Amino acid sequence: MDVNLAFLPQAIAFARIDTKTKVLAQTAQLLSDAYGLDAGQVLESLEAREALGSTGFGRGVAIPHCRSKDIRRPSLALIRLETPIDFAAADARPVTLICGLVSPENAGATHLHALAALSRLTRDETMLQMLAEAPTTEAVYALLTNQFQRDAA
Repeated sequence: MDVNLAFLPQAIAFARIDTKTKVLAQTAQLLSDAYGLDAGQVLESLEAREALGSTGFGRGVAIPHCRSKDIRRPSLALIRLETPIDFAAADARPVTLICGLVSPENAGATHLHALAALSRLTRDETMLQMLAEAPTTEAVYALLTNQFQRDAA
């Protein structure tokens, strides 16, 4: 990955969530818990971004994202849903993988680089399959950490 992205094991969850609204709330909570952010502010920012247009990326992936003055580098939270939900994705496919991203408020290019890195990651069918089949959050963390380190090399 060509960006210094924060990614912690506690920022991963397997969840049973049945609406887009609840997904955004859980994403905000994960980002808050893992990186010491205000969950309400993160949720408000995620919802404001989503109001501009769906962050349903396609291929069963959504990348809700926002910016915060309280973070120093792009930071990731990942949720794997037990049951697919509608996220108004461009390809109309329901979503099972949520990659929540929060970047520093004034990190224009850095934020775009982080989004591009997540886009590349989620276009890889093999990686998507491995993430879908990973038995634990620790296994997901290992997969992503290995991928991020490989891409940075």
